[in-house]
Amino acid sequence: MRHLDDTTRTELEAAAFRRLLEHLDAHKEVQNIDLMILADFCRNCLSKWLVSAAEQRGETVDYEQAREYVYGMPYSEWKANYQQEATPEQLAAFNARQAGKQDER
Repeated sequence: MRHLDDTTRTELEAAAFRRLLEHLDAHKEVQNIDLMILADFCRNCLSKWLVSAAEQRGETVDYEQAREYVYGMPYSEWKANYQQEATPEQLAAFNARQAGKQDER
Protein backbone atom coordinates (compact mmCIF):
# COMPACT_ATOMS: atom_id res chain seq x y z
CA MET A 1 0.00 0.00 0.00
CA ARG A 2 3.04 2.22 -0.08
CA HIS A 3 2.08 3.34 -3.59
CA LEU A 4 -1.04 5.07 -2.26
CA ASP A 5 -1.11 8.69 -1.22
CA ASP A 6 -1.68 9.42 2.46
CA THR A 7 -5.29 10.52 1.99
CA THR A 8 -6.26 7.39 0.06
CA ARG A 9 -4.46 5.14 2.54
CA THR A 10 -6.19 6.86 5.46
CA GLU A 11 -9.58 6.51 3.76
CA LEU A 12 -8.98 2.80 3.15
CA GLU A 13 -7.85 2.29 6.74
CA ALA A 14 -10.96 4.11 8.00
CA ALA A 15 -13.20 2.00 5.77
CA ALA A 16 -11.54 -1.19 7.05
CA PHE A 17 -12.04 -0.02 10.64
CA ARG A 18 -15.72 0.71 9.98
CA ARG A 19 -16.05 -2.75 8.44
CA LEU A 20 -14.43 -4.29 11.54
CA LEU A 21 -17.00 -2.51 13.71
CA GLU A 22 -19.82 -3.77 11.47
CA HIS A 23 -18.43 -7.29 11.71
CA LEU A 24 -18.23 -7.13 15.50
CA ASP A 25 -21.76 -5.73 15.61
CA ALA A 26 -23.02 -8.61 13.48
CA HIS A 27 -21.32 -11.07 15.83
CA LYS A 28 -22.39 -9.95 19.26
CA GLU A 29 -22.03 -13.56 20.39
CA VAL A 30 -18.28 -13.01 20.32
CA GLN A 31 -17.53 -11.87 23.81
CA ASN A 32 -14.80 -9.40 24.69
CA ILE A 33 -13.03 -12.05 26.75
CA ASP A 34 -12.89 -14.26 23.63
CA LEU A 35 -11.27 -11.43 21.70
CA MET A 36 -8.81 -10.82 24.54
CA ILE A 37 -7.86 -14.49 24.69
CA LEU A 38 -7.37 -14.85 20.95
CA ALA A 39 -6.19 -11.43 19.83
CA ASP A 40 -5.23 -9.51 22.97
CA PHE A 41 -7.69 -6.70 22.21
CA CYS A 42 -11.44 -6.18 22.55
CA ARG A 43 -14.13 -3.64 21.86
CA ASN A 44 -13.06 -1.63 24.90
CA CYS A 45 -9.50 -1.53 23.58
CA LEU A 46 -10.78 -0.13 20.27
CA SER A 47 -12.63 2.53 22.25
CA LYS A 48 -9.48 3.46 24.16
CA TRP A 49 -7.50 3.61 20.92
CA LEU A 50 -10.07 6.03 19.47
CA VAL A 51 -9.75 8.28 22.52
CA SER A 52 -5.97 8.18 22.21
CA ALA A 53 -6.06 8.93 18.48
CA ALA A 54 -8.35 11.91 19.12
CA GLU A 55 -6.02 13.22 21.81
CA GLN A 56 -3.04 12.94 19.46
CA ARG A 57 -4.91 15.18 17.01
CA GLY A 58 -5.91 17.68 19.69
CA GLU A 59 -9.54 16.52 19.66
CA THR A 60 -11.69 15.44 22.57
CA VAL A 61 -13.58 12.17 22.52
CA ASP A 62 -14.41 10.76 25.91
CA TYR A 63 -14.27 7.06 26.61
CA GLU A 64 -18.04 6.60 26.88
CA GLN A 65 -18.58 8.36 23.53
CA ALA A 66 -15.98 6.11 21.96
CA ARG A 67 -17.56 2.99 23.47
CA GLU A 68 -20.98 3.99 22.17
CA TYR A 69 -19.47 4.38 18.71
CA VAL A 70 -17.68 1.01 18.87
CA TYR A 71 -20.58 -0.90 20.42
CA GLY A 72 -23.22 0.85 18.30
CA MET A 73 -25.19 1.66 21.46
CA PRO A 74 -24.50 2.77 25.00
CA TYR A 75 -22.18 0.27 26.67
CA SER A 76 -24.63 -0.32 29.51
CA GLU A 77 -27.26 -1.41 26.95
CA TRP A 78 -24.83 -3.71 25.13
CA LYS A 79 -23.67 -5.21 28.42
CA ALA A 80 -27.23 -5.84 29.62
CA ASN A 81 -28.32 -7.41 26.34
CA TYR A 82 -25.26 -9.24 25.04
CA GLN A 83 -22.51 -9.68 27.61
CA GLN A 84 -22.43 -13.12 29.14
CA GLU A 85 -20.75 -14.20 32.34
CA ALA A 86 -17.26 -15.49 31.59
CA THR A 87 -16.99 -19.24 31.91
CA PRO A 88 -14.33 -20.83 34.12
CA GLU A 89 -12.62 -22.00 30.92
CA GLN A 90 -12.57 -18.48 29.47
CA LEU A 91 -11.19 -17.05 32.70
CA ALA A 92 -8.49 -19.72 32.83
CA ALA A 93 -7.50 -19.05 29.21
CA PHE A 94 -7.47 -15.29 29.80
CA ASN A 95 -5.38 -15.63 32.95
CA ALA A 96 -2.94 -17.95 31.16
CA ARG A 97 -2.56 -15.41 28.35
CA GLN A 98 -1.97 -12.61 30.84
CA ALA A 99 0.62 -14.71 32.68
CA GLY A 100 2.35 -15.48 29.37
CA LYS A 101 2.52 -11.78 28.57
CA GLN A 102 4.21 -11.08 31.90
CA ASP A 103 6.70 -13.88 31.25
CA GLU A 104 7.65 -12.18 27.97
CA ARG A 105 8.66 -9.00 29.79
